[in-house]
Amino acid sequence: MSWQLHPQLQADTILLQETEEDVLLLMNQREFPWVILVPKVEGARELIDLPTRAQASLWGRILDVSEYMKDTLTPTKLNVATLGNVVEQLHVHIIARYAGDAMWPKPVWGHEIKPYSAKEIEEIKAMWS
Repeated sequence: MSWQLHPQLQADTILLQETEEDVLLLMNQREFPWVILVPKVEGARELIDLPTRAQASLWGRILDVSEYMKDTLTPTKLNVATLGNVVEQLHVHIIARYAGDAMWPKPVWGHEIKPYSAKEIEEIKAMWS
């Protein structure tokens, strides 16, 4: 069986980048700048399920994406997390948070989804290209 993106991630996100090693997805939630990194490793549920080289690659991508978001979006805080309680496929959330955002200082999980407009999606894709 080859690697496939979990159907829930497919439904909730927009593809921003794809490499041989991972995909970078935009969570379709306009209230929070929120991306998700998914390593292309079949059956990986936990970071420790990745081969050593894939762990290093994922960590490097997390740092690169986080630095880019910090520099371009200037958030109050970056939240980086792997949860997987609903979607068991290993994925890493990187969320730019701002003091005073709709859920500050609480977690963003379970909040009403307010999707991006088509124009906003195109602008965000251009930012990441």
